[in-house]
Amino acid sequence: MSRLPSTVLVTGGAGFIGSHLVRALAARGCRVTVLDDLSTGRAARLDAVRDRIRFVHGSILDESALADALRGIEVVHHHAAMVSVPQSVEKPVEYHQTNATGTLRVLLAAKAAGARRVIYAASSSAYGEDPQQPKRESMRATPVSPYAVSKYAGELYMSVFAAVYGLETISLRYFNVFGPEQDPKSQYGAAVPNIVAAVLRDRPPTIYDDGEQTRDFCYIQNVVHANLLAAGAPCCRGEAVNIACGQRVSVNQIVRTANELLGKNVKSVHAPPRPGDVRDSLADITLARQVLSYEPQVQFAEGMKRSIEWYKAHLA
Repeated sequence: MSRLPSTVLVTGGAGFIGSHLVRALAARGCRVTVLDDLSTGRAARLDAVRDRIRFVHGSILDESALADALRGIEVVHHHAAMVSVPQSVEKPVEYHQTNATGTLRVLLAAKAAGARRVIYAASSSAYGEDPQQPKRESMRATPVSPYAVSKYAGELYMSVFAAVYGLETISLRYFNVFGPEQDPKSQYGAAVPNIVAAVLRDRPPTIYDDGEQTRDFCYIQNVVHANLLAAGAPCCRGEAVNIACGQRVSVNQIVRTANELLGKNVKSVHAPPRPGDVRDSLADITLARQVLSYEPQVQFAEGMKRSIEWYKAHLA
């Protein structure tokens, strides 16, 4: 890995992924600024590094907050976003404003402040329902939810700012990130924490559709690793790069694994499919290997073990 930047901004740094990244950057000696409006993030996630970071309470839609957060910053990790597919169906305008317009504002502010590079938390939802597996970055984007459209719009802005303004940019297309501190309480929470929390409490987890839909579940350490690589990579020219494990796992398999690791036999209940959800998603990570020298650090089975140990310790 090349040298990490000395000054870094993490937007959405009090969120699930952002806080893991903030702690990793601080541990490596970077001077980290966090910009977060705490609408969904939690300040407590940053308690362990509070004395080593600068926290700016504000939104990416607030130009003055962005200008403040970007003072003296070399590299931006842009993670601030609204992140639920079902909620985006209910609130498409809000998702566009935060994810698409918000990303444009981050790029404009980064350019104005003289930042060198912006690394964007993009989404595998850009691939939509294309049946071809695995998903390769050369495939045509076919988003099928307002969330997916808003995140893909951010990718397009990243590419344009590299081509037109010479800003170094890269979009990391995350595939179903999971791990400790992911919130199972949210109505729109992700599959792994919701299922683990339900099984842990001997309650039947709700599975949408038949449960045989598959995802490329990517443990949080892999995503942090990819961001560190992207911060130190020789050059970024607006690429979009898959970040995942290259392994397909069904939702039913999560239920089975949670039961096995917790020594339980909790049965799931099924509900109708949700609008905007895709059936299958598997990543080709060849380009990430070429551009970033990325290799997944933790595979699904080990990630589930680590996640379950955390939930056992932190959920009543």
